[in-house]
Amino acid sequence: MTPDTVRVRRNEEIDRVNPEIHGHFAEHLGRCVYGGIWVGDDDRVPTTDGIREDTVELLSDLGVHQLRWPGGCFADAYHWRDGVGPREERPRRTNDFWAQGREEAFVESNAFGTEEFVRLCELVDAEPFLAANVGSGDPREASDWVEYCNRDDDTTLARERAENGSEEPHDVTYWGVGNENWGCGGQFDPETYADEFRRFAHFMRLRGAEETIACGHIDEDWNRRFLAELTEPDLMDHLSIHRYFGRWDGDCGSATEFDEEQYYLLFAESLKVGRQIDSAAAAIDTYASTDDVGIAVDEWGAWHPEAASENGLEQENSVRDAVAAAGVLDDFTHRADLVSMANLAQTVNVLQCVVQTDEEAAWPTPTYRVLDLYSPHVGATAVRTAVETDEIETDLWDVPLVSASATHDEEGTYVTLSNRSLDEERSVAVAVEGEVGGATGEVLFADSDPADYSTRENAAEFASTDLDVSTEDGTPVVDLPANSVAGLSVESA
Repeated sequence: MTPDTVRVRRNEEIDRVNPEIHGHFAEHLGRCVYGGIWVGDDDRVPTTDGIREDTVELLSDLGVHQLRWPGGCFADAYHWRDGVGPREERPRRTNDFWAQGREEAFVESNAFGTEEFVRLCELVDAEPFLAANVGSGDPREASDWVEYCNRDDDTTLARERAENGSEEPHDVTYWGVGNENWGCGGQFDPETYADEFRRFAHFMRLRGAEETIACGHIDEDWNRRFLAELTEPDLMDHLSIHRYFGRWDGDCGSATEFDEEQYYLLFAESLKVGRQIDSAAAAIDTYASTDDVGIAVDEWGAWHPEAASENGLEQENSVRDAVAAAGVLDDFTHRADLVSMANLAQTVNVLQCVVQTDEEAAWPTPTYRVLDLYSPHVGATAVRTAVETDEIETDLWDVPLVSASATHDEEGTYVTLSNRSLDEERSVAVAVEGEVGGATGEVLFADSDPADYSTRENAAEFASTDLDVSTEDGTPVVDLPANSVAGLSVESA
């Protein structure tokens, strides 16, 4: 059988892969924060300042380069002052967004607030990304939050931070100006949001917000109308877009139950992420420049029908989801000149999480393994790749059976590959431009079914294994099992 071919054009550099592209997202939703990250005085698991040490260990090992909080929809109902000061004095409020479909109200204790979030970021060595409240807040509230976090002047807010245990500023670089303000964040039309963004960003920058992220839309016309009205693009460092795949109407099946047509449709849906990035970039380049404004894909991932408000948006995390995530990460690498940051949704227990927990332990998901396998790309230079492979027809568009991306640095070239085929092994030749040395590889999910998912008992079974690499006329060749993901390290000659 003639192998598929991945051509790695090392002389065609794209840009550096920003570490922030491997970012994550934690919202006050279900068991993401409460139970998954924060347990307070509960002594069933070891903690540091109320934060689960087992979760911290997993996230630290993975490399969470940037973490977005507190939302999500929750951000535009969140008032940051509720979450600072003595915990016993913090107000308890209903979380209206995630109470829908539940028999009982979801009550927010505010036990986990700004200081606890920043402490989490310190423990896992992540850059904090705070989303300010535009929907029910005002510029004064948002700019006060910036001052509380970032200023070292002798002001009342800086003193308050010191009284809450942090004498030194938190130096938060990334500030989101609202979340999905076209929907749950206030139902704004693009022109109204442009006016609000301009007000908020202006006053937040005066107080020390270094980089601001504007809320974009999956609709290119909405983005264009927002950018046309903004008139001051210098206030915006990033335009955010969100893309979930899985289809709530069930066309892709569930996380663990799907037929062949539904299996491939999930991959077709995942390809929308890259197409949406291109659409947003075209809008930006009409009114500003993607050299100055990056695209922040600050919510992305698989969202299946079973993940609903009444169960805290929890779903099983399957091998199929993880292979789909690999393709999205490839698309980010292909667009390293456009994508400035990205945040997989969500970090713990919710949606396409990387960590799951119960009351006694934490464990990695298959998607965790993919992010870990892709970590050598972080900080390296992305280069062009061309993939020659068969395609599967779906109702959306044809899906290439092999996905790939590549980066290089002084040590050599790193290539990631995934085989989306439901049941066929694919032989892949990796033709790296120029003279190269030896190659080694590792593979994920070689013995797994696409519907397999992580549990406390089986999590170790999804770890990578060595991948045999043969050479044909100086070109590395690998055999990729069905629905698997691989990483190939090619030494420089």
